[in-house]
Amino acid sequence: MHVHHLNCGCMCPLGGALIDGFSQGPTASLVCHCLLIETERHGLVLVDTGFGSRDVTAPRQRLSLFFRIVDNIRLEPRYTALEQVRRLGFSAGDVRHILLTHLDFDHAGGLEDFPAARVHVLQREMDAARAPRGFLDHNRYRARQWDGVRDWKFYAPGGEPWFGFQAVRELAGLPPEILFVPLSGHTLGHAGVALQTQGGWLLHAGDAYFYREEVGQLEPRCTPGLSLYQRMMEVDRTARLANQHRLCSLSLEYRNEVSLFCSHDAKELERMQAGSVTAA
Repeated sequence: MHVHHLNCGCMCPLGGALIDGFSQGPTASLVCHCLLIETERHGLVLVDTGFGSRDVTAPRQRLSLFFRIVDNIRLEPRYTALEQVRRLGFSAGDVRHILLTHLDFDHAGGLEDFPAARVHVLQREMDAARAPRGFLDHNRYRARQWDGVRDWKFYAPGGEPWFGFQAVRELAGLPPEILFVPLSGHTLGHAGVALQTQGGWLLHAGDAYFYREEVGQLEPRCTPGLSLYQRMMEVDRTARLANQHRLCSLSLEYRNEVSLFCSHDAKELERMQAGSVTAA
């Protein structure tokens, strides 16, 4: 299996370096870090989809005004997973499976671009998305992005141990090297996706953290802007902070065995693209 690290979305909120830690101007640069995994027997596998082609053509119908303004979303066809899959020489039909860290608008927007794919997500996440509560839920979960999906596979959290976490293994139709790692807090059914490679494990942590220095550091830190955004988006603060602490411990204790990255840090995406790997 070969792993491609894709940027399937561009967001440029006001705040510059107070958000991303490096921008020189008034706006920050945030990405939507997705994975495209080439497998021999299971077709292509996507981990998250970022924004989709229908988000680009009809943003007012697909995305909330609140997040279009707050995140300053730049919707361009070149960022869609569909366009990037095609540029790699594949077609939409080659994508057979999509694993979602969660169902937020910036992770599930491209689902309907791949109608032949089976979509995998934790049951608790779908339950929350189907019964949104309050302002935040109604703006983060956009049913129009996924109401055309017909092949869902839902999973309960828990299962076998994985580096001190529980993991959902034996995902339907997928190789055993790919598994869900439940990481609730940002949303109720949020999960990371782990992938075993020849050089160790990759863990796509989704939105369990937002800034590169929240892991791999003895004294983790986050920019003021992303700290505020994480607090705004959390549904369970205790769980979110506990899982962040566990991820930081994982990144230190098993730094030679597990490579972590989150969804929106542009510097992490650059690092992972520079060292793209082939899975076991």
